[in-house]
Amino acid sequence: MVQYYDYVLGVIPLVLVGLTALLTAVGLDLTTAIPVGAGVAALIIGHALFVNMPTHPTAESADTSQRANAE
Repeated sequence: MVQYYDYVLGVIPLVLVGLTALLTAVGLDLTTAIPVGAGVAALIIGHALFVNMPTHPTAESADTSQRANAE
């Protein structure tokens, strides 16, 4: 099952390479396009880490899921 973080890991290189190529094709210098693409990729990483944080299951939620499976 594909989850949010799988999409994030796929989008990071696509944004970095794709946005850099697009900005270069539009006429922006490569030395400017690469940091812009990297900045957008960094924003995606920051969103995944700090806005939509990964969570670890707690002991209570693990107990609840085990009890639900036992029933």
